[in-house]
Order: sequence, then C-alpha cells, then structure tokens
Amino acid sequence: MKSINNTITIIAAACMIVSCASNPYAPTNKVHKKHSKELSKELKILPPPYPGSASALNVAEDWVGTTNFNLRKPNIVVIHHTAQDSVGQTLKTFTLKRTQVSSHYVIGKNGEIYHMLNDLYRAWHGGTGQWGSNTDLNSSSIGIELDNNGRDDFSPLQINSLLELLKDLKEKYKIPAANFIGHSDIAPTRKNDPNKTFPWEELAKEGFGLWYDEIPETEKLQDLDKGNILTTEIPQEIKTEVNDSVIVAKVKAPELIPLLDVTPKVALKVIGYDVSDMPAAIKAFKLHFIQTEVNSTLTDHDLKVLNNLYKKYL
Repeated sequence: MKSINNTITIIAAACMIVSCASNPYAPTNKVHKKHSKELSKELKILPPPYPGSASALNVAEDWVGTTNFNLRKPNIVVIHHTAQDSVGQTLKTFTLKRTQVSSHYVIGKNGEIYHMLNDLYRAWHGGTGQWGSNTDLNSSSIGIELDNNGRDDFSPLQINSLLELLKDLKEKYKIPAANFIGHSDIAPTRKNDPNKTFPWEELAKEGFGLWYDEIPETEKLQDLDKGNILTTEIPQEIKTEVNDSVIVAKVKAPELIPLLDVTPKVALKVIGYDVSDMPAAIKAFKLHFIQTEVNSTLTDHDLKVLNNLYKKYL
C-alpha cells in the first residue's frame, strides 16, 4: 500500500511539473492567483470598513449586514487594438508588473481568445478618459484587446471571435447596445484605437454599438455659417394667379434648414464624447463613424451623420 501511495505521489508531482513546463506563464499565473486571494480577503472584512475616518461619522453602535446583495456587473465594453507586433508580445506586456497595463481579454489574429482577468475585476486598460459623466471607465467596463499593430486590417477569424465574445458578454451582463465603444472614444486626446479599418458598422448590425441610418445625398444650394451650424436651402412651393391676362408668380423666400439641429459640441456631448478638446472629439467621432479623412473638420455629410446619431443617444 505504501508503495502504491508513493507511486501516486510521484505521478502527481510529475504531472504538475509537465503542466508547469507546458505553460510558459505558470510563474505569472501564480502571482495572479496570489493577488486574487488578497483581494478576496478585503471583501471578507466584517463589519465593512467605512470610507475615510469613521471617527468623523456618527456610526451606529450595532453593525447590521443586509441579506440582499450580489456582485457588481460591468456595463460597458471598450475595444482596443494592441499596437504591438504579436499576441505573444501583448501577453508578455500584460504579465509584467512594471507595465501597469492589462485587459480582460486578448484576441489573436487566428481568433484565439485569452481570458486574462475575471470580468468582475478592474483591469487597467482605459487609463485617463471619460464617456458621458463616467470618468473611471476601468471600474465599470470590460477591456478587449485585438492583436493588431495599429495599421493592418482585422482578420475575419479575429472579428468572428470578437462577435461571439460580445454576444456572450451582452447576454450575461445585459449591456446596452450604445455601451460598446472604442478606446479612442473615451480618450480622444490620447488614443486612436481601434484603427479606422475596424468594422464598427458590422458590430452595430449585430447589436454591439449604434450606427447611423442611410444618409440621403441632396444637392447643396447654399451654406451659411451660423455658430458652427451649416444650413441648406430646400425647394419651396410656387403659386401663380392670373391678373388681366398676366401670370404673376409668387415665390416664397427659400427656407433654410440646418444640417445639424444643435451645435456639434452639444451633439458630440450627447453621444458621450469629452468635448473639452473639440478637435480631438471630432477626430474620435470620425474615426468611429466616418472612417475616412479622419481629421477635425466636419463636412456636410459628417454633420448629417452626427445629426442622425446624437438623437439615437438621447
């Protein structure tokens, strides 16, 4: 019996050695598990600590713990490109403490998905940024990094895997369609990812993000600059009457209708952009929704798109 037990122990140890040898990230996985245990200990502290100094608060003598609670859920998905040359390089970057960056998921060009962090933990993927009134995106979002050097197209396998992952995340956490956004959306002064080849329209058709309706192209008769709102003429009704055999045409003065119902600043803010730097906000908007001529100038077409979109975000 002793011999059998020794044999089992040796086999188990050998399996562990083989397992560690087959996974080059075994050492960093060990660090991950240790840190996860440390965080779980914080949640077990009872009574829960008060924020700041409890001595300054009128704290009740008896602690009363509610019986009704669960874990917080992420409500936003932020999509990135890695701006690195390989998925291996990205995995290494995300397992070095000194880099101070991470993401919940990494998707390789071949479609392989690496789930690097529990969805309920706070990954360090967004950095300083803002979306609407949310100034701490890391605390409320899931970060997804796509292996891409920042210039290339995204592979079909990669996008297919992304769509499947987004489907699961949306269903599990009930994430609204409008809350699937890009890194450049939340950090327009710092970031330009995912790049302009990213298929945002395809994602929107599947329910991950919003997109604009088809914009009819009409002939522009006149442009006026009124506080950054461009306007265009529309044909008006012509009435005629006979007076002593002379036909007199009465033409109403042409009306001017705006391409955008509000100022670009208001429209971009409604969508969610930080408009403290308007040129940067416009570029981020065009990177996501226009994807050609990504600059800080809004053309007539851009204004029509913006006008259509901001109403969807109201």
